[in-house]
Amino acid sequence: MVTEGEVRDAVSRHWGLSSVRVEPHHGGMNSATWFVHGPGERWVAKLVPGAARRAFTAGLSVAVLVAAAGTASGPPVPTRTGALVADLDGASLALLTWVPGDPLGTAGSDQQLLAKTLARVHRGLVGTTVEDADTFHWVDPDAPHLALRPWLRPAVATALDALAALDPAALCQGLLHTDPAPEAFRRDPVTGACGLIDWQVGMVGPLLYDLASAVMYAGGPCAAADLIAAYLPQGPIPAAEVARGLPVLLRFRWAVQADYFARRIVEHDLTGIADPADNQAGLAAARRMLGELG
Repeated sequence: MVTEGEVRDAVSRHWGLSSVRVEPHHGGMNSATWFVHGPGERWVAKLVPGAARRAFTAGLSVAVLVAAAGTASGPPVPTRTGALVADLDGASLALLTWVPGDPLGTAGSDQQLLAKTLARVHRGLVGTTVEDADTFHWVDPDAPHLALRPWLRPAVATALDALAALDPAALCQGLLHTDPAPEAFRRDPVTGACGLIDWQVGMVGPLLYDLASAVMYAGGPCAAADLIAAYLPQGPIPAAEVARGLPVLLRFRWAVQADYFARRIVEHDLTGIADPADNQAGLAAARRMLGELG
């Protein structure tokens, strides 16, 4: 386990920042994060496994694009050598720009702000790519961890079949966030501006996947009515595409949840959680929703 002292030394060595204070954040299920405090300024240090370096660097490149287009995204601070990440004990460390503000919730006004922010970000990402970007999607119906429960592989395979029938490559394409949960959005209490952080990967795919993710976190299409209504006039996805494809992408999004938590359970991955029961609960929620969605 990497300590605060090791992070502080790495920040000094690779970014030239001395006299900083480092404290653990205990946030995120796919990475370790720390708050880095300096005189009059602060950052977030984010560490991912070495195997995730390529995908993480691509995600950081997307954050740079989003910030350049005018939305706060927590882009990386380049190292002394100009790199986006530095090596730390075989893992990859980034120093991210601090984005002030509070995370959004699921109330109607927050849904509308979330939707408008996501729509603005999507407009800037249509037709774009970055070096080492992956192509949607990543779920393997033959993955060994899907043998964890009897219902799991058939449910995931059914969602994948429906997605293939929709032909996702024909949908509105761009760089994805992939996990626009309310807590990834930050509303600045001073300016009211809203940012979008946690750019974990670089992936080109149907922007409808991001919208389906936001709808999932809001509680489904009925609960997310304000969100969808606020997105449509400002986002690049045609309304007809949303009407036709959202149910399919929402089902696939729950299949992603099932795949994700099954893998974590099999690999005994407790990153970002204190109790293995949290992984079990995530898988149970995915099973319930996949059942409801047919």
